[in-house]
Amino acid sequence: MDTLTHRQRTDDGRTDGKARRTGRAGGRGTAGRRRAVVAAAALAVTVPLTLGAAGDAGAAAADHSIVFARYTATASIEDLYAVSPSGGTPVELTHTPTVSDVMPSWSPDGKRVAFVRYGSGGAIDGIWTMKTTGAGLKAVPGTKGASDPAWSPDGKRLAYARPVGTQREIYVADVDGTPAKRLTHTTADDLHPTWSPDGTYLAFNRADAAGHSRVMRIRLSTLAEKAVTPAGSHDWTPDWSRTGRIAFSRVDASGFAHLYLVRPDGSGVHRITSARLNDKYPSWSPDGSRLVFTRGGSDDADPEHLFLVRADGTGLKQLTKTDSHDLEADWRP
Repeated sequence: MDTLTHRQRTDDGRTDGKARRTGRAGGRGTAGRRRAVVAAAALAVTVPLTLGAAGDAGAAAADHSIVFARYTATASIEDLYAVSPSGGTPVELTHTPTVSDVMPSWSPDGKRVAFVRYGSGGAIDGIWTMKTTGAGLKAVPGTKGASDPAWSPDGKRLAYARPVGTQREIYVADVDGTPAKRLTHTTADDLHPTWSPDGTYLAFNRADAAGHSRVMRIRLSTLAEKAVTPAGSHDWTPDWSRTGRIAFSRVDASGFAHLYLVRPDGSGVHRITSARLNDKYPSWSPDGSRLVFTRGGSDDADPEHLFLVRADGTGLKQLTKTDSHDLEADWRP
C-alpha cells in the first residue's frame, strides 16, 4: 500500500473507531502527537454562539456559512468552526478542551449540525447534534464508534458508518437514533455516505484490504448496489450535489489526491483540480456551482487550508490561511 493510500485509509477509514491521525495522514493524529485526553462529558463545553447574530457570526451565516473541523500544532484537540464563503475570520462554534469535535454535517434547514465527538477512553464517543447557537446538544443513541454523519434531504434521518467486527458498514437511523437499519454487508470498509437529492440513494466509498477504494451507490428501498467508479481506484469522500453530480477525491497516477466529478451512473468522470498537492473532503455549495475542499497535508507540519473552486475547475480561491489543519468542511444549505 503506498503512503498516500494508507493515509487516506487511516484518515477516512477510521479503522480504530477513534479517528486517529498518522504521519502524512492529515487525519486524526497519533497518540504520541496528541496531548492526553481525559474525556468527561461534564468538561465538554460548547460555545453559546448564535450564527446570525451581529458581527462575525452573522457574516458567517448570511451567505451559507461553511462549517469545518480545525486543529493546530499548539491546540491538537479539534473544534468546529464556521466561515463565510466570501472570507473573513472563522468563528469558533465549539470549544471542547478534553474531547474532539469532527466531521460536521448541516441539517437541510441549516438550524442544526451533526458531528462526531470523541475522547480517549471512550467516555465520549459517537454522533451528536446541536443547534447553531451551541444549545440543544444531544447524543444520538446507538452510534458509539460511528463516523461520517450525513443528514437526509428531509431532515428526518442520519446516515453514518459504524463498526461491525473489524470493518465498518453503512447505517441509517432516525435523528433520535432509532430504528437503526444496516444497509451494507461486506468484508470491506464502507464509509462516508452522502444522500441523493431525492433521498432515494446513498453514495459512499468502499475501501478494501488492499488499500483500494471506489465510490458505490445503494438504493435504500431494495439495498441494490452499483459501482460508480471502477475497482482498483483510490476514491474517497464522495459528496452528492443537489444538481445530481458526485464529487470525490481520487489519488491518481500523479500520486496526489485531486478532485473529480462523476454522474451517479458512473459516466462523465473528469478531474477538476490538478495541483501537486492533496485535495480532499469536497462539499458542494447549495446551488451546485462550487465546491469547498481541503488542500495540503503532506505531513502534520504542513498546514491544510480550505479552498473554493467552481465545478468546472476555475475560480480557485483560498478561504482559510492560518497555520492550522482545516478539514471535513460542509456547506450550509
